[in-house]
Amino acid sequence: RRWEGGDPGVSNQKTPTTILLTPERKFHSFGYAARDFYHDLDPNESKHWLYFEKFKMKLHTTGNLTMETDLTAANGKKVKALEIFAYALQFFKEQALKELSDQASADFENSEVRWVITVPAIWKQPAKQFMRQAAYKAGMATPENPEQLIIALEPEAASIYCRKLRLHQMIDLSSRAPVNGYSPSDTAGTGFTQAKEHVRRNRQSRTFLVENVIGEIWSELEEGDRYIVVDSGGGTVDMTVHQIRLPEGHLKELYKATGGPYGSLGVDYEFEKLLCKIFGEDFIDQFKIKRPAAWVDLMIAFESRKRAAAPDRTNPLNITLPFSFIDYYKKFRGHSVEHALRKSNVDFVKWSSQGMLRMSPDAMNALFKPTIDQIVQHLSDVFDKPEVTNVKFLFLVGGFAESPLLQQAVQSAFGSRCRVIIPQDVGLTILKGAVLFGLDPAVIKVRRSPLTYGVGVLNRFVEGKHPPEKLLIKDGTRWCTDVFDKFISADQSVALGETVTRSYTPAKPSQLVIVINIYSSEQDNVSFITESGVKKCGTLRLDLTGTDAAGPNRREIKTLMQFGDTEIKAIAIDVATSKSVKVGIDFLNY
Repeated sequence: RRWEGGDPGVSNQKTPTTILLTPERKFHSFGYAARDFYHDLDPNESKHWLYFEKFKMKLHTTGNLTMETDLTAANGKKVKALEIFAYALQFFKEQALKELSDQASADFENSEVRWVITVPAIWKQPAKQFMRQAAYKAGMATPENPEQLIIALEPEAASIYCRKLRLHQMIDLSSRAPVNGYSPSDTAGTGFTQAKEHVRRNRQSRTFLVENVIGEIWSELEEGDRYIVVDSGGGTVDMTVHQIRLPEGHLKELYKATGGPYGSLGVDYEFEKLLCKIFGEDFIDQFKIKRPAAWVDLMIAFESRKRAAAPDRTNPLNITLPFSFIDYYKKFRGHSVEHALRKSNVDFVKWSSQGMLRMSPDAMNALFKPTIDQIVQHLSDVFDKPEVTNVKFLFLVGGFAESPLLQQAVQSAFGSRCRVIIPQDVGLTILKGAVLFGLDPAVIKVRRSPLTYGVGVLNRFVEGKHPPEKLLIKDGTRWCTDVFDKFISADQSVALGETVTRSYTPAKPSQLVIVINIYSSEQDNVSFITESGVKKCGTLRLDLTGTDAAGPNRREIKTLMQFGDTEIKAIAIDVATSKSVKVGIDFLNY
């Protein structure tokens, strides 16, 4: 639903990722409510409150994420990331249950709900497990009942939704494409020309309409057709290439989901750099700490102007500077903001007499350029991959896809190779796809493994094959150490629920726990766990207590690891007794 407290000039189906904790570190509010409350606090009081914004990216940028990772609030204090995420999820959970209960006029219990949380495709296993732990802490599901929560990948969810679309819900950017066999210039295309005319008049919607005669877009897609989904959000841009498998229209992932931190936050960051260039980095850093609420005000003003940027815009964009910015700058430097602008010789930015920064459209477009260039570059790299030939459609989804500048850049770079299509409520594509995924998690049948996974084992030493420095002699037997036993290769196609089976024997009959280290690598051909690029990424624990040790001396534990889902799961069975052995696979604390 529409969140209350949205900004003027920005229609909000999405909430900013902001959260506010009281000075006692208790949850206070989330989203616009948090932001607005934080603003209205007296500056002396606000420095005790803990305000966090845009904290989702932290999970991706932290290389060694653990349950202990901290996030830093606007006032510099640290709080465990797990707590913040759990507070946010708990807020969503309560909102959703309350709204469901209101609509059904009966109380809904959490146990009656299956939750789906979407994460960017570039997040690693630890981040997904972290999300699951946070959800357990928020009370959405429990370790005893894990299937109540599904973790879905954002571009996959978007892809599922795009399959369901009818073409009239699309914005087709390639005007060269004939509609129903007529090119727009034909007389039969008059409805189309009127639609374009309507759009020319109504500059707000830079879309043009495709009549709904075409029905589902899949009527145009045959077996084996490929399409690419580019999900551009605030923090990250993900892409995934899918191929249709008929008859049921299941999807097969052809190219593993990739992406990078090139989201629209990059534009905010460029704006900040511009301010540093004009007013000095020392001032901006101080201002953020001393007047955090005014800084947020300035970023809000920028946000609504950022959304007004368009390729064909000619009139300047005005950004109101908060009074405390002007005031504080004068105290800090001893001269006026106006003076700073005149002196800074940043050509495109002028001071208007109404107390605003006046940016020419070129200056605004320059802020977008680095981010958009990176997205286009990344897409070109994907298009050059051999498995990505003859892509028919490119779906542009996610919040940043609403930007006309990004739309134009993608269209002009790739419009000749495939049709560029943008769903209408582009920001909510992922949410709707996640719902479809929750109803049928088996809709995506084949994925690509992002990494090579395996474990370290001892093998019998073979002269001439194994390097002598790996030789270990134990009880008269010659072993080769550190051998990488590969479960699955990077980029290998993995069907949903595909399992890899291995048997392990405890070294000593009396052993009660076997801990097996799991290693990963981006390389395909790995022989030893000591090679460069091989990282220990998790542990597999087999708990042998309670299994009957009096049986045969050499007990065999059969381990099944399940890949192909968005999360990796493991099961283990004691072969002699067919009892299942407790097993945990951990990518966070190892």
